Amino acid sequence: MKSKTLTIAMLLAALLLGVVPTAIASIDGRDSEVPGTPTPTTTAPVPADSGPDTDDDRARDIVQPDDVIVDGSLCVGLDCASGYNFGFDTIVLRENNLRIFFDDTSNSASFPDNDWRIVINESANGGQEMFAVQDATSGRQVFRIEARAPSNSLYVDDGGRIGLGTANPVLNLHTVTGNTPALRLEQNGSSGFTAQTFDIAANEASFFIRDATNGSTLPFRIRPGAPSSSIDIAAGGSIGFGTASPTASMHLKRTDGTAVLKVEETSVTKTNRQVLQLVNNGGAQFSFNNGVNEWRAGTDNAGTVRIDVLDGAGDIEFRLDTDGNLEIAGTLTENSDVNAKHDIQQTDAAAILASVLGLQVSEWSYNGETVRHIGPMAQDFAAAFGLGAKTTSIATRDIAGVALLSIQALAAENAELKARVDSLEQRLAELEAKVDAG
Repeated sequence: MKSKTLTIAMLLAALLLGVVPTAIASIDGRDSEVPGTPTPTTTAPVPADSGPDTDDDRARDIVQPDDVIVDGSLCVGLDCASGYNFGFDTIVLRENNLRIFFDDTSNSASFPDNDWRIVINESANGGQEMFAVQDATSGRQVFRIEARAPSNSLYVDDGGRIGLGTANPVLNLHTVTGNTPALRLEQNGSSGFTAQTFDIAANEASFFIRDATNGSTLPFRIRPGAPSSSIDIAAGGSIGFGTASPTASMHLKRTDGTAVLKVEETSVTKTNRQVLQLVNNGGAQFSFNNGVNEWRAGTDNAGTVRIDVLDGAGDIEFRLDTDGNLEIAGTLTENSDVNAKHDIQQTDAAAILASVLGLQVSEWSYNGETVRHIGPMAQDFAAAFGLGAKTTSIATRDIAGVALLSIQALAAENAELKARVDSLEQRLAELEAKVDAG
């Protein structure tokens, strides 16, 4: 650094004292030399300075207590020489270790005094070729451009827009590259938090967020051509899918008949799973609306499953309480289509009636309730008739069938008895007629 300072000082002194006027005049400061031979100077070459200034060095320093104006170009550095062709350059720094140091000598606590340095190329053998700005006070390099960086690597236009790879930025930040422009967000763990890296990128396949730390998965993707408001978050936090005006916390809308909400679990393990959950401090319900009528299904505050039609009457059309009691406001209709059945067999009504006559029918209440019921026990019913999927329950279809067969058997017996009565009455009438005839 002292060598550069001394070189600058000697050159400026030569200019001021007129020692080398002809040499300077022989260069036009742009792109050609002025004809003529430079006049040799009598100033002895100044040796390179290899350390701090000595008393002799300081004695040779040139101090100019006024402004210095160079009417031409200026070359600074150990490799500057008379006859150098400046071209269009006004100031040239020329040697093998190029630095510009900004030394702020402020010494008051109320004024900034940080020092800065512009560094051109690393000094070590095999070092990097670059342009850098260094915070000289802290020793940190805060800005660096590597040699051979492509054109428009960083471009700021007259509107303050920044282009990365483009000289025509159309937005505040505009990045251009031939394959997948991207932005990396990397938390490196230096502050004590777990390291994590995400990439935000786009290409012809999608706009996506990539979890670079965990297998480069793509947890978020938008495909080209997706319609407006495919995902739209309103000011109140409501989310619209296909609508910019969601009317519920989550609103899915389509206009082409494709609106459907699908929950799919593709695990190869077959097991019961909860795939839809409604949670509320009280009854949780969902509704069906065909544009004319609205039905709500779900639970009430007591946990009873119910289905209601919103007709203003407050009717409960369907109720299934936590004890398994089912109540409906209308008629229960069960399927009995012959086409839905197989292995159809005729049943002996008399045998069924005999089993019914042997079946114990009791009056009872379910555990935990006081309501009274009447009927057989499921185990007895299953043993008597061999019907039903379980021995702990009775299907209403089965008990109705047993009742019908029993009625048929009783009707047959009744018909037989009636025929016998008719026959006996006829014989009695004949006997009475003979008696009367004498």
